Amino acid sequence: MFEAFSAGPFIIWTRTIFLLLGIWLSFEFFLRLAKSAHLSLQHFRDRAWMYALAFLLGGRLIAMLLDYQVYKKDLLRMFVVWDGGFSYLGGAIGIGIMLYWITRQHRTTFLQWLDVLLPAASFGLVFDWLGKFTAGQSYGHLTDMFWGVTYEAMHVRYVAPVQPVQLFYALFFLLLTFLLLVIRKNAHRAGSETLFGIVLASVATFFLEYLRGDFSIPVYATQLDFVVLFLLFASLGIFAAVELRLSQLQVYLYELLLVLFVIGYMLLRSWLEFPTMELRFSQFLSVLALLGTVVYVIVHRRKYPHL
Repeated sequence: MFEAFSAGPFIIWTRTIFLLLGIWLSFEFFLRLAKSAHLSLQHFRDRAWMYALAFLLGGRLIAMLLDYQVYKKDLLRMFVVWDGGFSYLGGAIGIGIMLYWITRQHRTTFLQWLDVLLPAASFGLVFDWLGKFTAGQSYGHLTDMFWGVTYEAMHVRYVAPVQPVQLFYALFFLLLTFLLLVIRKNAHRAGSETLFGIVLASVATFFLEYLRGDFSIPVYATQLDFVVLFLLFASLGIFAAVELRLSQLQVYLYELLLVLFVIGYMLLRSWLEFPTMELRFSQFLSVLALLGTVVYVIVHRRKYPHL
């Protein structure tokens, strides 16, 4: 792979080139989508430094979380920002958090901004995964298929051909970007791009992660855990739909019962003997993202039936 090349006395990392290209093109794409949706960009001009800081902090924090073993051994390394540890997806999440906080008092809702942010982030992820492919990051499992690739790098633990899972991700997000544009053109309600985009991305991530061969934070779950998660998010959706009809005492009572239920299940979980499956941390997050998005879009549409 072309991890780096020299230009005179300088060494240029291809991962950095693809990352910067993805940031630039996705930002331009984001601005065009926002203008076409008649969303005001004034708060971007007024708080540009806040959005830039949120992008940088989000990308850095998520990268350190995913590679926490390295930073746990050397805590001072978290301040070495030039080590290449940056997550484009984490940066997009940082922008999303900042949008949620700033647009709370705006006429436009956060979901309308998500409909703009998601296609742009999907387009940027195409370049992010291409950069990971050239750098040998997030590599796949061993394979004997003809499309296998071989890396000669210290950070890749296989010397035999591995799955080019980065290319599979890049192709998926490219197709997802075009699909979201089609959905955007034909959608009649806010949240269509967000709902379809995150659901499809979550499902694809859950299955593509089985092809990964690099280190990840392991999560051990049972089938009952997924049932409890589904019931938990379903109850949150029902609560959000009827919250305005409840008294303050009933709201506090519901929150107390929910906390007691979660604590009780966590305590009883070790006593329940069910087959356990090992998941990657990203797979677990994809399940949470899918359930959370479905609940949020449904609640938003009930609250804003005109959007």
